[in-house]
Amino acid sequence: MDGEREAAIAEFLAASGWGATQPTPLAADASFRRYYRLIDGDRRAVLMDAPPPHEDVRPYVAIAGTLRGHGLSAPEIFAEDAALGMLLIEDFGDDTYTRLLARGADETELYTLAIDTLIALQRAIAAPPVLPAYDEATLLGEAALLVDWYAPSVLGAPLPAGARDDYLDAWREALSLAALPAPTLVLRDYHVDNLMLLEGRAGVRSCGLLDFQDALCGPASYDLASLLEDARRDVPAALREAMMDRYLAAFPALDRALFRRSAAILAAQRNAKIIGIFTRLARRDGKPHYLGHIPRVWRLLEADLREPALRPLANWLEPHLPPAARRVPDRRDAA
Repeated sequence: MDGEREAAIAEFLAASGWGATQPTPLAADASFRRYYRLIDGDRRAVLMDAPPPHEDVRPYVAIAGTLRGHGLSAPEIFAEDAALGMLLIEDFGDDTYTRLLARGADETELYTLAIDTLIALQRAIAAPPVLPAYDEATLLGEAALLVDWYAPSVLGAPLPAGARDDYLDAWREALSLAALPAPTLVLRDYHVDNLMLLEGRAGVRSCGLLDFQDALCGPASYDLASLLEDARRDVPAALREAMMDRYLAAFPALDRALFRRSAAILAAQRNAKIIGIFTRLARRDGKPHYLGHIPRVWRLLEADLREPALRPLANWLEPHLPPAARRVPDRRDAA
């Protein structure tokens, strides 16, 4: 943190009534945001440092208010300065799903709570607040990260323009089959790193929600795919199927075949995006530790390709990124 930013944070904390506290680094993520814990006697809070122009805290504030307004557990906002890109938010503690699972917590119980929370969210927010649509252009732009960042890293050169165009055409064909009748609030990063177990809260309120500032309005299948095809951990196949069944049972009017096809297509899109993002984090942002997840994400993507609607994508990948090229870019590739 540079001196100017440090001074701005000190001024913000003083104006918010936390000037006597010393921020303790809590977490960083794949974005430009940083988090700090504040402790003042019995008071606890978290400082979100999200510097403009890379970050904008206003969507976070709006979505958090929407979630809390529907009985879900998003952090309360204690103070904000959108111009500076700073928020003072409720401290949910340290019990992320990731940490709980690493300590041996009951996997089925945690995932069941996550599914029930997603069901409650989608039932309550049938008409999302005014949000940009998770439309074809956005989905294509994300899918393109695979060919724009990952492919050059493992092939040693950019793909020809024609090959890139054919790749996007394959996605257009698949994405036309991913739409569902009723768009909903899509948090977009609904997975164990961004879920917390909160003591003293009942039912779905015991599931704390994090990292939702990029929410859009789109297919209900996306967040389910995000949870069950996790880039950072292996989710047993039996558990994935049980949680899919639990979700579908809550929406008996859904066309199950249509929903499963949508989930498979969007899971594949997300996995292609993640492979590209993790490569970009290494090459552009100096965060190579994300590369270690790429083999898992390729396994997930290859499993997704069993969906018949993704056959054009599978046919494109075979000559352009064959199995031998589906590897972790080494440090020379990512330099």
